Amino acid sequence: MFRFWELGWTHRIHRHQFCCSLISRDSSLMLVRVRLQMEKKGLFLRPAMGLQRFCTEHKIKLSKIDHIFLTRVCSETAGGLPGLLLTLAGIGEEGMSVNIWGPSDLNYLVDAMRSFIPNAAMVHAHSFGVTVNGDGTMLSSSQFGKFRDPITIIDDEVVCISSIPLNPNYSNGSIPKPGDIAVIYACELPEIKGKFDPVKAAALGLKPGPKYRELQLGNSVMSDRLNITVHPSDVLGASSPGPIILLVDCPTKFHMAELLSAESLNCYYRDSDHQPKENTKTVNCVIHLGPAIVTKSADYQKWMKRFSTAQHIMAGHEIRNMEIPILKSSARISSQLNYLCPQLFPARGCWSSQQTNDLSLESNELCEDSSSTLCEIIQAENLLKFHLRPYSQLGLDRSAIPDSLNHEEVIANLLSEIPEIADVSKNVNQFQQSSAEVKLSKSEKDDNCIMVEEPWLSASSSVNNVHAEKEGRDSSEEDIPCLNDRWNDNLKDEHDIPACLENISREDMEIVLLGTGSSQPSKYRNVSSIFVNLFSKGSLLLDCGEGTLGQLKRRFGIKGADDAVKGLKCIWISHIHADHHTGLARILALRCQLLKDIPHKPLLVIGPRPLKRFLDAYSKLEDLDMQFLDCRHTLEASMDDFHGSLDSRGQFPENSDREGSEAENIASRRVESSLFAPQSKMQSYWKRPGSPVDTAVALPVLMRLKELLSEAGLEFLYSVPVVHCPQAFGVVLKAAERPNSLGKTIPGWKLVYSGDTRPCQALINASRDATLLIHEATFEDTMEDEAIAKNHSTTKEAVGVGKSAGAFRVVLTHFSQRYPKIPVFNEADMQRTCIAFDLMTVNLADLPMLPKFLPYLKVLFRNEMVGDESDDVHESFIY
Repeated sequence: MFRFWELGWTHRIHRHQFCCSLISRDSSLMLVRVRLQMEKKGLFLRPAMGLQRFCTEHKIKLSKIDHIFLTRVCSETAGGLPGLLLTLAGIGEEGMSVNIWGPSDLNYLVDAMRSFIPNAAMVHAHSFGVTVNGDGTMLSSSQFGKFRDPITIIDDEVVCISSIPLNPNYSNGSIPKPGDIAVIYACELPEIKGKFDPVKAAALGLKPGPKYRELQLGNSVMSDRLNITVHPSDVLGASSPGPIILLVDCPTKFHMAELLSAESLNCYYRDSDHQPKENTKTVNCVIHLGPAIVTKSADYQKWMKRFSTAQHIMAGHEIRNMEIPILKSSARISSQLNYLCPQLFPARGCWSSQQTNDLSLESNELCEDSSSTLCEIIQAENLLKFHLRPYSQLGLDRSAIPDSLNHEEVIANLLSEIPEIADVSKNVNQFQQSSAEVKLSKSEKDDNCIMVEEPWLSASSSVNNVHAEKEGRDSSEEDIPCLNDRWNDNLKDEHDIPACLENISREDMEIVLLGTGSSQPSKYRNVSSIFVNLFSKGSLLLDCGEGTLGQLKRRFGIKGADDAVKGLKCIWISHIHADHHTGLARILALRCQLLKDIPHKPLLVIGPRPLKRFLDAYSKLEDLDMQFLDCRHTLEASMDDFHGSLDSRGQFPENSDREGSEAENIASRRVESSLFAPQSKMQSYWKRPGSPVDTAVALPVLMRLKELLSEAGLEFLYSVPVVHCPQAFGVVLKAAERPNSLGKTIPGWKLVYSGDTRPCQALINASRDATLLIHEATFEDTMEDEAIAKNHSTTKEAVGVGKSAGAFRVVLTHFSQRYPKIPVFNEADMQRTCIAFDLMTVNLADLPMLPKFLPYLKVLFRNEMVGDESDDVHESFIY
């Protein structure tokens, strides 16, 4: 789960309804939806990671968005913006036009996104405030005060929204840098007109009719019977001021000075000496987005008192209600899968009861400390609402706040729907326990043959027989159609366990599939990301789609996710499509923040060359603390040349300049000869001018990669060109050899990840004898034509790649969002294969039993209809 919150306003003009909703605490989202007669408007503030999944969960139409507002420009507050823009670009034939508003730092973000956001996104960026002088130098902190007047952004008959920039005032005199500016937004509704008095209107000579309406709209009219002008004030009661909400983002103590001295806020203070009382505006609600270290300070709480009767909603970085997932559909599936097979689907990471109690105590302390300020403080909750209109409903509404997800209740409902799932779960646990007792022994006939005792493969352990024994009859395929003896026979005919799994420990390696969907995040599946956990030796990320950090938090908890990010050795990105890398900036920025006081080296990012353009542009906005290495430098031919240029000590010889040049030439020749056939898209891209493989420049980074691989216990990592888009790659990871207890050398495991691709010979060759192949399977077998058109694979094709390569196990992932929970597959092809789900954890020690789990999944999802999840799923326009 995320550390920060999502906030939202929903505005519906229907009988004068207007409310402010705190819609989620999983990220920092602010949602505003406005409807006025036939005109439809929608506004988002702080579209952070998880926005699209939240909208799908709660049936919010993204097509209604016209404006997006940012309180700060950084990966924390705008991480979901690229994916959102791409989704809007695919709505309709020409895409949806959208306006983005934010401080002047916004220009850096827009420039960075140009590397992968298509023109169809129709993005209109509007920045405000000044951060640089004409000569390009930053303004000093004292100069910022000249630009503190509120900036009106929207002002119509429905709402007026204005902004007040806050700039940090560093005590050491440091000059603010891009990304430091925060913004206060003020949302003011028009005044509420007084009640129309028809008696007074008749006395002034008016007849019932259109003139009544004109007066209610604020226009003067001529009397029907008297020669006088009738003004609205003559027939309307006293007007009431419109409700006002302030959104205050004060992220650090260095922003406090400007917040406390901002003259543009004087009109909202009840104790202001600078404004006549008749000009003072009454604020109904203040939403505080800053962290507790700021909002709990004495100066900040004294400032809160100045709003008198306003209600204060504390929606900052406090970690509360983490046991109440905002993505309940996904959490419910995870809970069911955990019941079925806890070894592959561990319980979702969450706060311990002690941590929750500590947080509650902190909240109570805040309320107690604030009692003397006469402020009404509300701790924000998911989907908390604050009604602004109608005036009779002004105030808080907790009716939509979700309940906690009770695991026992979820399972009780599951058992009532599928009673036999209880026996299925017992059976799965049975063969899991059996798998833990696997004994490996050396064959007398062949020293290289590993004999394995696999009791879970016996027919007697099938679900059929569990039911048969229970009912005192023989088992048959009719009990559970997806399980049959032929399946067990096929499993028994599998090749023996590979030698690399001999005496394997559960602390060697496991993969966590953080995202298993394609194109865009959906209700049940996030986009691509794989966490390779090497335990004490660190970890790697293979692809890093939007929401990767949130998925890490859901799997490991807040602290566990922070530890995982700090322990990253490398992040490898397959290609430039946004569903594979838009979570990268958030991970890099968080790692930089977590390690800021600890000596460390920049994180190595390996990816296609276009990704570097995005990261370089984004680095002007936020420190990412990373080194970049082009995937082309990690092709097998390039890596062979690199290792061949090292001396016996693993270092470059003294004449490395000459040898580096020779290596570069050799690598360039091999790259040309190892790519695809002539006239393919990939070859034409590689051969175009301006795309040289400059090995010499990459040599220092390659040395760094060599060092990291050694620390992680890996023999090599190399990229494989695949058939998808220009500069698309798969990756191969090979662990170093290890000795067993008898001194025998055990080969290292081999992991292959396809990225997005059509079946291709290069990937098959790279996957030879892989221990585990993770292959995309975007489409079902009947959609081969669409798979060819979009350079993806069908389920059968992906399985075929694993079979041709002799891979021991295959995990299928990257499913089209048209398959909400489980994709369509043919069991006849799946004897070495398993289907991936979000947060599924596959340990090396569990690989032998992995295919056995697949038939049980069909029991769990037997009542599910496979089809399009919603009308909002678009795949063809972006990726």
